Amino acid sequence: MKRVLTMALVVLMLAGLTGCLPVASPAIGVFYTDVKYGDLATTSTAAAKEGKACAQSIMGLVASGDASVAAAKAAGGITEVSQVDHSATSVLGIIGEWCTIVKGK
Repeated sequence: MKRVLTMALVVLMLAGLTGCLPVASPAIGVFYTDVKYGDLATTSTAAAKEGKACAQSIMGLVASGDASVAAAKAAGGITEVSQVDHSATSVLGIIGEWCTIVKGK
């Protein structure tokens, strides 16, 4: 019984060290992910300004930030949005970052 409990504890500890931190992305790497991709575009092609807003997470336990379109618009001083893109970065599933990139005028 003691051996079973020890093995269960070891498995639980190893599972905790894997750090499952998924980031939404069209392509996910096991060790490293750094992907940029488009989400929305309008017929307007004039994109003189760009704003970026990000949220970060550590091991899926602590997360903070504002990656909203509104925050990205404010960061870039944008009033009319012509394009919304996203980027996702993950390192070993431990540290992750999700960003919204807004372009417009």
